[in-house]
Amino acid sequence: MSHAARRIAVVGAGWAGLAAAVRSVQQGAQVTLFEMAGTPGGRARQVITPQGARFDNGQHVMIGAYSATLALMRSVGADPDALLLRLPLALCQPDGRGLRLPAGAPVPAFVRGVLTAHGWRWTERLALLHAAGGWALRGFSADPALSVDALCAGLPAAVRRDLIEPLCVAALNTTMAQASAEVFLRVLHDALLAGRGSADLLLPKVPLSSLLPEPAWQWLQAAGAQCHAGRRVQMLLRAGPQWQVDGEAFDSVVLACTAAEAARLAAPIAPDWAAVAAALRHEPIVTAYLADPRLRLPQPMVALPPGDDAPAQFVFDLGRLHGHAASRGCFAFVASGAAAVLADGVAASGQALLRQARAVFPGAFAGPDGQVLRHVAAERRATFACTPALQRPPMQMAPGLLAAGDYIAGPYPATLEGAVRCGIAAAAALT
Repeated sequence: MSHAARRIAVVGAGWAGLAAAVRSVQQGAQVTLFEMAGTPGGRARQVITPQGARFDNGQHVMIGAYSATLALMRSVGADPDALLLRLPLALCQPDGRGLRLPAGAPVPAFVRGVLTAHGWRWTERLALLHAAGGWALRGFSADPALSVDALCAGLPAAVRRDLIEPLCVAALNTTMAQASAEVFLRVLHDALLAGRGSADLLLPKVPLSSLLPEPAWQWLQAAGAQCHAGRRVQMLLRAGPQWQVDGEAFDSVVLACTAAEAARLAAPIAPDWAAVAAALRHEPIVTAYLADPRLRLPQPMVALPPGDDAPAQFVFDLGRLHGHAASRGCFAFVASGAAAVLADGVAASGQALLRQARAVFPGAFAGPDGQVLRHVAAERRATFACTPALQRPPMQMAPGLLAAGDYIAGPYPATLEGAVRCGIAAAAALT
């Protein structure tokens, strides 16, 4: 006797929701996907401005250790080798100062990279290797209450300034003083010990929507899933052994929307869970898209010198990455942990990043502000603040009701890999 396929609702078509939906379909479920925005992708997608221009709503960098994300891309027909530029890890400023790893196995490459780092004295290089060796001997583990600042207190100021701070902000979107050492070390563990190429940078050569959101959405539709864009779920109710999503019956539900949306829907059913999700503090990311057809960076991603008037940590040469005329001379300046620069509003934050760009690259971006500053993308709730001993909500809320997202309890910060892994885990739990 045959059994009807389980009906699963996935609320939210960000990377976690897409992962949950794809894996559920692969497991034989009948999936309905609800997305409140007009397009899938969540906080990692392309957006269209009121003037009709297209920009990513931020810049997302992956690394070779993102095995779940790369596998999911392949499963929906998106070839990572064609869509991502793979480069050895380099966190170098325009003058070359900083860390650049050679190709090869991550641990030997890290040692060689540190020993040849430009701008550091020998004592500073050896201090970093000594500290990293200690982290490795302790299994890259730390007291959950320890901050990255405390973890690295003994490191020379130059190493902290040129490597630890930008790496911490890039990975956790949280400053050293507030970031969790436990999560920071987990990121280093996976980058250095997940195999050859695990520390490589994977930079998108196409708009973010083309990496996973659009291919996954199309794959799901072709596989028979019901995909609804522009539809915000209003109500979630328990109806005996089933769940009702806006009156439609399902066997199980995955809330893969934002923490705030999930808390809203779950509050009448799992108030304790909703309280934990709603209490998460978030950090913004601001990206300013600037134009100068004469400028070319020494590499596709460049670290920016730190300073009091330097809110952006990295700049991306989109012309070098995308390789087409529309992106030539376009640069994305990214400020993570950007609460201070956003305090005076989005327009003011764009001006602050423009001033920084002109200071770092004298003579560049010299045209009228309205021609140079093409767009400012501000994600006010880009990631949760990854602080020490942070209480994150669990995946399970009630029988048949699960949550998926980069903020769910787990070892990773708010990254695409964390979102994808959580979505896959939610789908597996429903079986």
